[in-house]
Amino acid sequence: MKPAVDQIADDFHTYIASFQSAILATVNQSATPDASYAPILQQNGHFYIFISELAQHTENLMTTPTASLLFIEPEEDAGNLFARKRATIQVVARPIARTDADWPGLLDAMQAQLGEMISILRNLADFHLFELTPIKANFVKGFAQAYELEGDRLTAVQHRQGAGHRRVEDD
Repeated sequence: MKPAVDQIADDFHTYIASFQSAILATVNQSATPDASYAPILQQNGHFYIFISELAQHTENLMTTPTASLLFIEPEEDAGNLFARKRATIQVVARPIARTDADWPGLLDAMQAQLGEMISILRNLADFHLFELTPIKANFVKGFAQAYELEGDRLTAVQHRQGAGHRRVEDD
């Protein structure tokens, strides 16, 4: 029996809420990909990261404001390495200036969630705050359990089916 669509959306949001960092995929102006990670704040349907100019992903987001976030089950918790539970979210990035009215409150929320390190980093001029707005997501719970989520706050769910897994036929 398939789980209800509402349950999939709830499972997705509960799953990503369990993380305090995400793997971040960005591209530079030449479309060269870069994978990294960043601690993350989830608030009001957006993600927030506070990252240094010394990191390649910061320059990438400044020049190409599209990215993906990956939240993935640890290998040691996975029943099968080929079917690790994961959520990939396509986002659009927007820098938030230190002069923006929301900046202090967002950094305070980050400090409350992510710890005192934020109190040090917020005074470093090379650190930039980005708001990441989700566009769509893929949520894989296991084999044949792949879903696309779109719409306002990623609540419109579609089960990914396509041709599915097939055996290679003997010649």
